[in-house]
Amino acid sequence: MTKRIICSGGRVVDLATPVVMGILNITPDSFYDGGSYLTPDDQLRRAEKMLEDGAAILDIGAVSTRPGAAVVGEEGELERILPTLKVLRSHFPGCVLSVDTFRPVVARAAADHGADIINDIYGGRYAPDMLSTVAALKLPYILMHMKGTPENMQRDPVYSDVVAEVTYFFEHRIDCCRNEGITQVIVDPGFGFGKTVDHNFRLLAGLNAFQWPGVPLLAGLSRKSMINRSLGTLPDEALNGTTVVNTLALMNGADILRVHDVKEAAEAVRLVEQYRKSLPSG
Repeated sequence: MTKRIICSGGRVVDLATPVVMGILNITPDSFYDGGSYLTPDDQLRRAEKMLEDGAAILDIGAVSTRPGAAVVGEEGELERILPTLKVLRSHFPGCVLSVDTFRPVVARAAADHGADIINDIYGGRYAPDMLSTVAALKLPYILMHMKGTPENMQRDPVYSDVVAEVTYFFEHRIDCCRNEGITQVIVDPGFGFGKTVDHNFRLLAGLNAFQWPGVPLLAGLSRKSMINRSLGTLPDEALNGTTVVNTLALMNGADILRVHDVKEAAEAVRLVEQYRKSLPSG
């Protein structure tokens, strides 16, 4: 498997050009759009709009991971995620669906209901059998870096060299994934997950460090605090800032942009690709 393709269940995402992953939060308390997409009709409208705007992947989250978010148990997560998967898979059979979960039981149930990708903020460290579960499911796996847990990750995170430490984490965890039998790994530096504003911008500048053969790179920067603290904005005012940092991520090697605003991200991809075509060869 090369870096340029993600394949699952006969559905293929070609990464020869970067793609956009649209966020579908089915939570009441996510930091930006919590409570907006709780009914099947709302979820369908949201999914349809993102697909029309150019999303290649939809990422469904049933548990908010913002600091201070309410804890949702395994059963509660399943009760949210499975009906949504059923509806989306029925209405959009060709769509690539990612499920944002760190629980093996949820990963298995999601796969049974049509999930194509497992997106794990813990990188397999929450449950000892997560990697073996994903390997058995034969699904692509998004491996994210997080320092600490959602409850404590922003309590004075410290790194001696954030790019070097995240690189080491990925090298070790990619080996763990391979050893368990996961053949498609995607890495996500985890912007905002146990990082200060400075750490986040150092990671953004150093994205080219996270390049391994056959391992796509995902950047999830959408409306995050690194933008708002830099500009003095709120999340609902951060679209312009998001587009700027998404563009920087693309310039520095991102293959997938995980975003709330698909149309704007897709336009950033098109403009960056047009710019690259204009560069002198060699």
